[in-house]
Amino acid sequence: MGLGVPDPKGVFGSTLGLQDKYGSDRVFDIPLAENAMTGVALGSAISGMRPILTHQRVDFALSSIEQLVNQAAKWHYMFGGQMSAPMVIRMVIGRGWGQGPQHSQSLHSWFAHIPGLKVILPTSPHDAKGMLISAIEDENPVICLEHRWLYGVRDSVPKDDYRVPIGEAKVVRSGTDITIVGVSYMTLECVRAAELLSNYGVHAEVIDLRSASPLDFSTILESVARTGRVLTVDHAHGACGIGSEISALAAGQLFSELQGAPRTLSLPDHPTPTSSRLTSQYYSLPHQIANVCSEMVGNGAYFQFAGETTHALDQVNRTFHGPF
Repeated sequence: MGLGVPDPKGVFGSTLGLQDKYGSDRVFDIPLAENAMTGVALGSAISGMRPILTHQRVDFALSSIEQLVNQAAKWHYMFGGQMSAPMVIRMVIGRGWGQGPQHSQSLHSWFAHIPGLKVILPTSPHDAKGMLISAIEDENPVICLEHRWLYGVRDSVPKDDYRVPIGEAKVVRSGTDITIVGVSYMTLECVRAAELLSNYGVHAEVIDLRSASPLDFSTILESVARTGRVLTVDHAHGACGIGSEISALAAGQLFSELQGAPRTLSLPDHPTPTSSRLTSQYYSLPHQIANVCSEMVGNGAYFQFAGETTHALDQVNRTFHGPF
């Protein structure tokens, strides 16, 4: 259930045809009452169902924080493990086309801070299906954050059921000189940055975080122990963010093995601009990621933006075509 679930656009196409297949009793629209409807989802979860509630934007779900943080996240603990709240909350995140400060926030660090909530950020279509199935079967409430620019990405996805474990990061590109940890869509930008770096003899290892809670410490530490450097690239604000957590982890566990201070590329700590003129200085692009990596390894290479300026500000990923 969710705003726009059965409409012709189907939440960026992700729910198209579900109502025709399963009927309006199982797939339906909701009124503009996010807090109340999250309570309905929680009530059905503790009654034995496994609801999936979808919000067109994480920003819209903020009025339901009481239900998520004070109720769903605490249910299992407060009842001594005798009760659980197996529910999935899908929320769309991401920028573009003048979305501005109230339609483009990425608040995974918020949710990851709350004990009792699991937080996933699938990047590939393969992981989106496998992680969603794992989330539905999980006994805990799971927040699934989906970047709006990922809906156009194509991948090989098995028709049969399969599961991608929650809480496991994935090495999507091997390297020896620096570890780059990407969050959600930024993983794709990190891969592009790694390709730029490879032309100058810098071999970057790229990790797709996939889960903000639980955080896969072992995969990150194993990589950083080999490369000696780590850069986290996030599409959220930097203060108290996931990059700070990874930097603290690396510094605390691998201080003597690091060849430089851990760094984070994230959004400036002010609200998201709407104007394309302002967004040009707000978001990290592949050449900027590559420049930070080059500086960290002391390579001396400098990369300049090679795309179309007007296009890059609002739609770096050319596969994205809407609807919103």
